Amino acid sequence: MRIGYARVSTSDQNMDLQLQALTAAGCDRIFSDQGLSGASRARPGLMQSFEHLGAGDTLVVWRLDRLGRSLSHLIDVVAELGRRDIGLYSINESINTASAGGILIFHIMGALAEFERTLISERTRAGMSAAKARGSPIGRPVKLPATEMDDAIHAIRIEGRTVTAAAAEFGVSRATLYRAMRRMPADKGTAAMA
Repeated sequence: MRIGYARVSTSDQNMDLQLQALTAAGCDRIFSDQGLSGASRARPGLMQSFEHLGAGDTLVVWRLDRLGRSLSHLIDVVAELGRRDIGLYSINESINTASAGGILIFHIMGALAEFERTLISERTRAGMSAAKARGSPIGRPVKLPATEMDDAIHAIRIEGRTVTAAAAEFGVSRATLYRAMRRMPADKGTAAMA
């Protein structure tokens, strides 16, 4: 028997393409997880597919990254399937672990996928470092320019306005003002915060 497994990472993504491919691959039943990361090991749809798989069956996925995000997790899953005499077939990569060659190709493809994710992560960190060295801001944009933030904190600490009133006046959240006040030197005023 062939059991299919489909997954999308966010609830607004569509898994129709995966479901069509799994149906075309001859899956008798298809289980899915929507809105769950591949890094998450607690996936109800995947667990249900494992419960329905028996010796001699095959778990079918559209691509290996639908099964897991890390090489170690993929290897764990394939090892567990192997212990239970269950094969894995990945449609896009044409990998079938029912043979020794299929297991070898699986390990190579999984290693390449992990290598690619590592390269992307390294490039992202290098880009952030370069931007930081150029003086470009990293992270979320500032809600208020420094002068307006000074005015808001002055209104709270010196004029005695409540944090809620100042936040409404300057169009930011109370949390934004509290964070700014923690960073601001105490000599900017000592009025009680409400």
